[in-house]
Amino acid sequence: MPATKYLPLFPLSIVVFPEEKLNLHIFEPRYKQLVLDCVETGKNFGIPTHIQNGVGLFGTEVEILNIEKKYDNGEMDIRTKGLKIFKIQQFDKMAPGRLYAGGEVEMVENDYEEDIITKIKIKELLEQLYETLGLGNLYLELPEDFKSYDIAHQLGLNTEQEYALLQLLSEKERQEVILLHLQQLLPMLLETEKLKERVKLNGHFKNLTPPNF
Repeated sequence: MPATKYLPLFPLSIVVFPEEKLNLHIFEPRYKQLVLDCVETGKNFGIPTHIQNGVGLFGTEVEILNIEKKYDNGEMDIRTKGLKIFKIQQFDKMAPGRLYAGGEVEMVENDYEEDIITKIKIKELLEQLYETLGLGNLYLELPEDFKSYDIAHQLGLNTEQEYALLQLLSEKERQEVILLHLQQLLPMLLETEKLKERVKLNGHFKNLTPPNF
């Protein structure tokens, strides 16, 4: 049976991916306690996705890079980084003797082998997407050797779709899902852009060539 470990848990209504940098403002007493405990012990904590009115089974272990700012009332701004994906085996609304949640989690294996052809197709569609949205700078900032997780928050996915992506533990599977999403999204987006142009043109003097008949 895979090894498990006990993690302090900080459920949030977002999906955190491995390697993602996440800045958080900590203001609730229970999570102030969680951060201080982690800093003191050098331990990490987990962010499971709170979804459909409950704590999802999947989440990402994160490490605290640093406490950026401490406020007089004890609130904090912290910088964190996503590490590995876990699956909750047992969830405690309150970890033993603490104010915050905790749980026994199993770290899941992740296959990062990619399909280069799919990646090229994704890259081409991403360029079209960003150009259409007027976000060409995002494409320029894309690492040459990007992984699915690097672009996951820039695809227009909703939380449920991002959470489904988090549960796919093969890069090739993630690539297929992302490619399909872009193939479906782009035609709709381009049609919306055409519609905007038609709306803008309405009321302008039109220089039209009549048909010959």
